[in-house]
Amino acid sequence: MATLTIEELALQLSPNQAIAGLDLGTKTIGLAMSDLGRRFASPRTVIKRVKFTQDAEVLLAFAEKEKVAAFVIGLPMNMDGSSGPRVQATRAFVRSMSDKTALPFIYWDERLSTVAAERALLEMDVSRAKRAERIDSAAASFILQGALDRLLSLGRTGSED
Repeated sequence: MATLTIEELALQLSPNQAIAGLDLGTKTIGLAMSDLGRRFASPRTVIKRVKFTQDAEVLLAFAEKEKVAAFVIGLPMNMDGSSGPRVQATRAFVRSMSDKTALPFIYWDERLSTVAAERALLEMDVSRAKRAERIDSAAASFILQGALDRLLSLGRTGSED
């Protein structure tokens, strides 16, 4: 397993390969999936975290079932751009996954993704209880959509040359 930049991923992906988005929390992992055309991110289930080995098994079973080509994982940078303990925990999670899968991981700056997800759920008039259930997957969807938009712009740039 390797960590790639979004530009490196754009060069490696084949047509009709879906990618997954991850919002790694201390208690849950929010999941999102792209369509095969990699235009839209859709929230999926939330994995309740237990311990790393079990979390990895559930995540990899999801990846196999959905035929995931890569993971885009939110990197929770501080607002000033510095790294804190959550960034270190995310990087450690990805390092630990390297023993378990050959699928690449792409770090994606997730600043404000949870805020955007919360705002979107509020606009849809989702109840507080339902928001709590859906926020992590909605945040994963925002993370993934940002990466998909970047992949699309890279594809346009590459095709115009």
